[in-house]
Amino acid sequence: MNLYILRHGIAEDAPPGGDDGARKLTSRGREKLRDSTAGMRALGLKFDVILTSPLARASETAEIVAAAYSNTPPPRVEPRLAQGVPAQEAIAAIKEFSRRHDVMIVGHEPQLSAIASILLSGSPQGININLKKGGLIALETAARGDRDGARLRWMLAPRQMRKLSK
Repeated sequence: MNLYILRHGIAEDAPPGGDDGARKLTSRGREKLRDSTAGMRALGLKFDVILTSPLARASETAEIVAAAYSNTPPPRVEPRLAQGVPAQEAIAAIKEFSRRHDVMIVGHEPQLSAIASILLSGSPQGININLKKGGLIALETAARGDRDGARLRWMLAPRQMRKLSK
């Protein structure tokens, strides 16, 4: 399975005492993500499933990606991709789609880096990854999605993805 790990785009600041989960993307964040999806298309990426955190900024990011692909497939909310959920629980959710060829997950740090680290090294601290907002990691995983069974194909910063579209 090819696993694509996408961090949500640039989001609004949470108001004091406000609901972090309700934070939406900024207009600049939406624009940058649209440009990044053009880079994804230039790379020839396709997805069998797009799983997203239920938080607004991640769901909105997943919707922008899906829109670039004519909403095929539409994003699916996966609660185990929410901020604060242990990476091992998120990996269990991903394993349910291990028979799919190309799976994208959209979520938050530090969970996403921990997922990549576990799949590559077997430990959430095995590899120090700094996934920027809108950044994308491509892993090739074993069919079962086991720990320490993935290969890093590439990791792109948002700026690099946007340059691919030109």
